[in-house]
Order: sequence, then structure tokens, then C-alpha cells
Amino acid sequence: MLLHPTIDKLKNLKLKGMSRALETQIGNPEYQGLGFEERFGFLIEAETMERENKKLGRLLKKAKLKTDACLQALHFPTNRKLDKSLVRTLETCQWITQHKNVIIVGPTGTGKTFIAQSLAHNACMKGYSSHCLRLPKFFNELTVAKADGSYLKLMKSLANYDVLILDDFALFALTEDQRRDLLEIVEERYDRKSTIMTSQLPVDLWHEAIGNSTIADAILDRLLHNAYRIEIQGPSMRDPKINTPKQGVNNEQ
Repeated sequence: MLLHPTIDKLKNLKLKGMSRALETQIGNPEYQGLGFEERFGFLIEAETMERENKKLGRLLKKAKLKTDACLQALHFPTNRKLDKSLVRTLETCQWITQHKNVIIVGPTGTGKTFIAQSLAHNACMKGYSSHCLRLPKFFNELTVAKADGSYLKLMKSLANYDVLILDDFALFALTEDQRRDLLEIVEERYDRKSTIMTSQLPVDLWHEAIGNSTIADAILDRLLHNAYRIEIQGPSMRDPKINTPKQGVNNEQ
């Protein structure tokens, strides 16, 4: 009779993992032969897993990943020139603890966003916070934020993510405000957090694309000098001829 009030108290204390595990122990005779420490250990393990799963759920929700990308789904056909050893190095997440960046460039449809979001998903799985922004759309959101007074709060939030994806950089020429906004973002994150930048444009052309020599120097210095680079080649994965289902090929890359 004592056990049911105990379960209620565990729930009131928001120890849902422990309460469910205790209910399982009550209904399973296999646990009856175990000692107190063993049974209590199972309760602690269940609560720990419950909290880790909740944390992961929160991280993935904040990340706003638009695909089901994960590193395990990546494939490495020779025509893409995707460096498998580099991807495996990034999988360890040491680049995040070292506050390094990742630059991913390649033609349209070659899987840049998929790789970026796979790295962000892997970071979430290991307890790091991530967030994904598509730059052309985000610059428009910044204009609204400046008008409604939420600009500083928004920029401060971006500075705190362990991993920030800036997707589709340099699709269009940057305005003066956009150059300065981008500089503000990379400056606040420099040597503190990690940024993933994707672009169709080769890195050698980024300086010209930014448009202001002084600001371009400042942005690229903070982005590139400590960055891993992934350069993808090959045809678009969106081409129906390329994207025909084949055994062992993930068609979302």
C-alpha cells in the first residue's frame, strides 16, 4: 500500500522517469529478487534517461532543422568529393569545444544544407545547442526586428547557440545593413561559439560578394582562419536522373 503514495510523490516532484520505472518494478516479478541498491539504481538510470531525452527534444526543437538529416545517412560517392575522414573528425564535436567553424560550398542541390544540418543534429545528440537560419529570409526578419524593437534580443540569442548554421550565404548581393548585421553575428560568436556557413559561391569570391572591403576583411577573418572546409562537387541531387532510388543511397542529401 505504501508504494502507490510513493509513486504519486515522485510524480509531484516531477520525477517521471523514476515513477514509471517503479511502476514497472511493482508489476514485474523479476525485480523482486534484486537488492535495494540494484532496484534503486534502475530508478536512477530511468530518471537520467528521461531527462536526457527531454533535453534532446528541447535542443532539436530550438535547432529548427528542416530535414531528417543525420551523419549516419551521408554517403560518399567519388563524384561528390566529400571527404569521409573530415566528416568523421567533425562527428567527434571537438570543433565545437574548440570554437571552430565549418564552411560548406558547392553547386546548388549537392547537399550542403543536408550536411550542415547533419552536423547540427549530431551536436544536439551530444548535448550542444544548435540553430539553423536561412540567411536571405533571416535578413528580412532582422529588418522587422529593428522596427519592432526586438533586434538586440534576437542578436543576443544568436550569440549563445553552440552551433549556428548560416545557410545560403551570398545568394544575393548584400546591402550595407546586411553586411553590418553579418559582421555583428560573427563578431559576437568569434572564438566563443561555432558557425556553419553554406554557400553556392566559392570562398575565393566571398570578399567581392560582401561588397565592402573593410567589412569583408573583418567578416572573413573571423569566419575562415579557424574553419574546416567542405567543398562538394558533382551534379545536383535534385536531378531526377541522379535522384532515381538506388540501393544504399539516401536521396535527401
